[in-house]
Order: sequence, then structure tokens, then C-alpha cells
Amino acid sequence: MKVKFGAAIGILTLSLALVPPAFSQAQQGAGTGSTLRDDLVKNYKLVKLGNNQGSTSVTDQGKVLVVQQAGLLGLPANSLVPCAAHFKDGTLHSPNMMCKAAARNNSKDFPNGDKVYPMKIDVNLQKDEVSFVVLECDTCNNTDPPTYYHAQVVFQFSKGYLATAASDQVEDTIDKLFAADTSNNNDNSNNNGNNNGGDQGNNNGNGNGNGNGNGNDQGNGGNQQQQAAPASVQLGQTPDQVVAALGQPDKIVTLGAKQIYVYKDLKVTFVNGKVTDAQ
Repeated sequence: MKVKFGAAIGILTLSLALVPPAFSQAQQGAGTGSTLRDDLVKNYKLVKLGNNQGSTSVTDQGKVLVVQQAGLLGLPANSLVPCAAHFKDGTLHSPNMMCKAAARNNSKDFPNGDKVYPMKIDVNLQKDEVSFVVLECDTCNNTDPPTYYHAQVVFQFSKGYLATAASDQVEDTIDKLFAADTSNNNDNSNNNGNNNGGDQGNNNGNGNGNGNGNGNDQGNGGNQQQQAAPASVQLGQTPDQVVAALGQPDKIVTLGAKQIYVYKDLKVTFVNGKVTDAQ
């Protein structure tokens, strides 16, 4: 899926380059910092942008994250000075008031539950900080028209922590603010569950239908068999009673007071209008 961005994203690239250089400087020459950053970039797959007929577009959305705490300040793509929030001891602290005041006419807060793309990650071992720049996922948030706002947050750790911490330990802290979006998986699971449930329901329905149908058919068959069974002819019955039971005879033979009703496989003899014999 491709999400179109305005041409101002090119300016966003420039603004990202202006993130305080301490991150990149600390990363250079520090093997542990570089390794940590590589691990984080691998696990938090960054959004990739490309050019589509003069407009910047998302060629790979990477990993979609869900904001867990309000306090991130979103700025437009042409903003050259980031207003970074800080995450420390499990709490997100909004950017300073001066920065927020300067951007108040052209900014937005990222609410809890907002979905974002990770766009840039840096590690500063000297300050024990990890910086994230995230881009709002406008299509995920049903933002129309799209805004393409980005926000920066700096995760602050205790002194010396990053020099020895494993990437999964650092991610435990990051995940408190940016949880992986699993809505697509949940949707699929729900769909699969509904489909399976529907299939099972249909199977049950078919089973009931077949069972009921077979039962009804057998019942109807039994009734048909009962109806198809030869009707009994009893002594003393009148011709009308015999016709009601066997239908009209193929032939009637009259010999005075004696009558014989001839059927395909049966002859019924009447004397004085009463059955006296059946063969």
C-alpha cells in the first residue's frame, strides 16, 4: 500500500538532519552504540520514502507503532527545529513551554492511541539517550486531509546504562511508549475466527439439515410405505367400501345377485352387496 506525501517531506528530511549532532557523534567510534542502534533499527523497522511522479510516497511503511502516552508534539514537515519530548522513568514529559509556544499555531498533539511510523533512531552513549523521530500514519488514523506531522522523543536512561544494556532491555522501555500495532493480526484472527465459526455453524446447519432431512425423508418413506401397503378387504364390506380401499376395479362381472370385482391381482366376490370371498 502506498501513502502519498506532499513535497514538503523533502524539508522534513532536512529537519531530521538538524537533530542535535551529539547522537551521531556519540555513535561514531562507539561500537556498542552503533550495535545498539543497528539492533533497534532492525527491530523497529523504519518507514521508507520514495518519489512517485514528483510526490514523495511511502514505499515501505515499516513497523507501525501505537502511542501509549499523550505528550508528543507533532510538527509539520517544514519545521526545522524539533520540539522533543522526553521519556524518563516510565513517564512522557512534553516539550518545554517555549518550544510549544513557538509552534502553537502550527502543531498538534499526538494523542494516546495514535499510530505512527518510526522514521529515525539515534543512540547517544555519552548521555545515555535514545532518540526516536516518528511520522504520523495518517491513513492508520483516518486523518483527512493528511497532515504528515512528525514528532521527536528522547528516551533517557540512568548513567552508564546503555554501555552494557542489551537491545531487548532498551526495547522494554521504548515499548512503554510505542507499542507494536497488532490490529491487523487481530483483524485477521477475528476474521479467521468468524470464518471458522461461520463454517462450523454452516456445518452444524448442514448436519442438522441433513439429519432432519434424512429423518423426515425416512418418516415420509414410512408413511409412503404405509400408504402403499395393500388395503385389507374384509367379509361383509360393501362395494363402495372396497372401491374406497382398492380403487375402481378393472372389470365388474355380474351374475344375478353375485358380483365379481376384478383387479389386477385380486378378485372380490359380492353376494347381495356384501363381500363373501377375495382371491
